[in-house]
Amino acid sequence: MTDDELLDLATKLAIEAGKAILAVRARGFDVTRKADYSPVTEADQEAEAIILAGLRAATPDIPVVAEEEIASGHVAQVANEFWLVDPLDGTREFTAGRDEFTVNIALVRDARPVLGVVYVPPTEELFLGIVGRGAAKRKGGQREAIFARKPPPEGLTVLASRSHANEAALNEYLAGRKVAKLANYGSSLKFCRMAEGLADLYPRHGRTMEWDTAAAQAVLEAAGGAVLVMGGPGDGEPLRYGKKGWENPHFQATGVPPGPGALPPEVGGKDGPEPTRYGDWAHKGRVSDF
Repeated sequence: MTDDELLDLATKLAIEAGKAILAVRARGFDVTRKADYSPVTEADQEAEAIILAGLRAATPDIPVVAEEEIASGHVAQVANEFWLVDPLDGTREFTAGRDEFTVNIALVRDARPVLGVVYVPPTEELFLGIVGRGAAKRKGGQREAIFARKPPPEGLTVLASRSHANEAALNEYLAGRKVAKLANYGSSLKFCRMAEGLADLYPRHGRTMEWDTAAAQAVLEAAGGAVLVMGGPGDGEPLRYGKKGWENPHFQATGVPPGPGALPPEVGGKDGPEPTRYGDWAHKGRVSDF
């Protein structure tokens, strides 16, 4: 299958899983706790079952790593290409009755997310991208290309997690930076808001897993932004996948920093980012026809 066909497959399954999640919410559900004390619901499990069945039927040669399977003790065997699935990112927001939860499906090759889909069931917003090709948002039958932005003169719009914020670490990180606004979002929506040019920076000092970030990283990088390791080994390098234990280091997700050389050469397409008529930055060879 081509990347466009793989993206179409992921899109179809994300929307189908989103419908199942909303059906569970409508009829009511119980919340249980996994071994790490994070919440899980019937919605997580039903959505994952839909996605796993669809991916394994259509792409039997591509392994799938999925959050709830891993939590249940499944040992994933992966190669240089594999799917990463978070069937319901933002379970805490879901159980609290908020709408900031997403379905996330990414394809990883050679430790990098190359395409991703993030679907927001309550609002029917769909974010999708192929790295090096471009990103788009679909809602209400309308489709538009989206682009990460350079920080505006008035200062950064900074995003923080609604349920996992580390205020002390965030304040230390932002010291000396010109910040115009701080906003809280749940789930991978933070990456998507940057991908559509509504925010500039999301520093994450807390624990995250690979399925939390892969699809949204693909969308953000496809839109011209980046997700970079923050501190420790690999500082400043793009966040990679297939790590032992599936746990991410601290990272910062960004729009497009100003100035040449602000991003590693491998971010923004093989020839790097370039200005566009939109006033933001985009990949050379961008297309927006998916």
